[in-house]
Amino acid sequence: MRNKAIINEMSIQYGITAKRSDTVKNIKILSSIDAYKYAKMFYFEDINIYESFFVIFLDRIKNTKGYAKISQGGTSGTIIDIKILYYLVITCLADSIILVHNHPSGNLQPSNQDKDITNKIKNALSYSDISLVDHIIITDKSYYSFADEGNL
Repeated sequence: MRNKAIINEMSIQYGITAKRSDTVKNIKILSSIDAYKYAKMFYFEDINIYESFFVIFLDRIKNTKGYAKISQGGTSGTIIDIKILYYLVITCLADSIILVHNHPSGNLQPSNQDKDITNKIKNALSYSDISLVDHIIITDKSYYSFADEGNL
């Protein structure tokens, strides 16, 4: 799918593409531990260096359809552009999603910004009948689940 914008009679094409990966297999995610294990497959040694934000796409019966990196930031934060996230969710026809980001500090507690972006994304998705299953914060040793903690 290609999107086009016309600016001063010049045609500009832009797009975001997804590639199929043989390194991360599709699985059924039924719990936060399943989501954590799946996410650990696409976080590497950089999990302790900088913060990255991913989305896992799910079908109606919670099988993974894939994942995408939404943003990569510095050692203490990253900026999430909801338009990009929403575009990818719609493009892959996801029925639900799981948000994932890491805290390089090792602190698993969600910040106020983490809570705010979670609520903002959940609200945006509700207009398209797409559910936010969970938002997990991961470190190399453990994770925090918004759903398990009743914060979703």
